Amino acid sequence: MPKSAHKIGALLFCPDCGTLLDLPEADADSVTCEQCGFVEPASSYENIVITTKSHPDAFPSALRQKRKTQTKVHESGETRTIVSEQCPACGHDEAYSVNKQMRSADEGTTVLLTCVSCRHGWRLNN
Repeated sequence: MPKSAHKIGALLFCPDCGTLLDLPEADADSVTCEQCGFVEPASSYENIVITTKSHPDAFPSALRQKRKTQTKVHESGETRTIVSEQCPACGHDEAYSVNKQMRSADEGTTVLLTCVSCRHGWRLNN
């Protein structure tokens, strides 16, 4: 019984040395292994369905790249003070306080509060 190439998926490998065999030329009736010279008939390639898939990162879009590179930056000089404010979630009487200028310059600062106990956050506009 003659040897034939090993088929894995849509690929054919040489039965003698394991080298991946090339696709046959348009008019060729056989394929020769480049390593050992084994000859495989071109008819072995008939009725083989080749399916290719691309990984989602293979063609990155600018929007997807921008979404991936966004990171949250924590300012190292940020100081939080503890103030006496009642948490609307748990009723605890202490909260961390940070003042930020989030509106236009002629308006007051926004006080960002975080409960010391449950970490619930809320804001007060001055």
